[in-house]
Amino acid sequence: MQTLLREIRDTPLLWMLAFVPIVLVAETAAPHSHTLLFVLAVLAIVPLAALLSHATEAVAARTGDAVGGLLNATLGNLTELIIAITALRAGQYMLVKASIAGAIVTNAMFMLGACLLLGGLRYHVQEYNRAGARLSSGLLLMATVALLAPSAVADLDHLPKDSGVIHTLSICISVLLIAAYALGLLFSLKTHKELFAGVEHGDEKEAHWPIGLAVGTLLVVTVLVALVSEIFVESVQKAAETFGMSPAFVGFIIVSLVGAAAEFAVAFAAARKDRLDMSVSIALGSASQIALFVAPALVLLSYLVGPTPMDLQFWPGAVTMVMIATVTASFITASGRSAWFVGALLIFIYAVFALTLYVVPPAGQG
Repeated sequence: MQTLLREIRDTPLLWMLAFVPIVLVAETAAPHSHTLLFVLAVLAIVPLAALLSHATEAVAARTGDAVGGLLNATLGNLTELIIAITALRAGQYMLVKASIAGAIVTNAMFMLGACLLLGGLRYHVQEYNRAGARLSSGLLLMATVALLAPSAVADLDHLPKDSGVIHTLSICISVLLIAAYALGLLFSLKTHKELFAGVEHGDEKEAHWPIGLAVGTLLVVTVLVALVSEIFVESVQKAAETFGMSPAFVGFIIVSLVGAAAEFAVAFAAARKDRLDMSVSIALGSASQIALFVAPALVLLSYLVGPTPMDLQFWPGAVTMVMIATVTASFITASGRSAWFVGALLIFIYAVFALTLYVVPPAGQG
């Protein structure tokens, strides 16, 4: 605890942790002050993300970048899963589907692009393990094809209306995706783990927290991030109406960015330290994990917590953006080398997606 308190004392950014209890109290005392809750939630998530960054780096230093990236992606996506479950209970399926598609695109385009840009501004050329990138991009591509299948067949003329075919197909695909995710973990962490060792990088002499403190901090901070993110998503929906944002834009852009704040902090810090293996592992691993685990888990959970079952049928714009993001990420990471301009291009693609969705919302969302 002394190590943790010393870190908070010596890091001004972590002084903002005071906003965590403030936003939790404010949510109880003034639940209808949506603008206030929105501001407080953002201020609380920032230091939590920084604290999670320190703890995850400490774990990764002892477990390797691949396992460290997996751990961070898992904990980060737990926050997005909790946010989506909250929307499921309210029956806001457009918000849920938008957050799924948006999280995949945000991680594969914005997070990966920002990591390559930040790392490239400090190092002329960076290298990373192509095997890990190929596995994550391959899993993501397979999951994307599976997620798009219900949308591709939904409008077939010979399908009877309200027959439940799309729901049945969604359940079957969800089971297959979870099985594929489990096999991917077995492959990368057990049977062929030697293929995913990180390349040599600097900062090896940097002092890290004790493993017990790091793991404990990861667990506690993840719970706090989940609580604050839940308050954020409840308040941002009301704030979105003021700014003319559609539920699709809120889920695709706002919820995805805030839900992945902790992962951003870790991935960006790793890229600046020339630990691009970890950055790529977090970005692509998180995107594939959302497609392979979070999305199918939400379909299955909708039968328990939702007013009606949810399927995997997305609107055409989301289908197109997810597929473009997946193919682009697979192409970009195939070489195992990167420079800053590659990251800038990915960020520009993400900006085009965000601008398009804001100006032209899906049908019925405008």
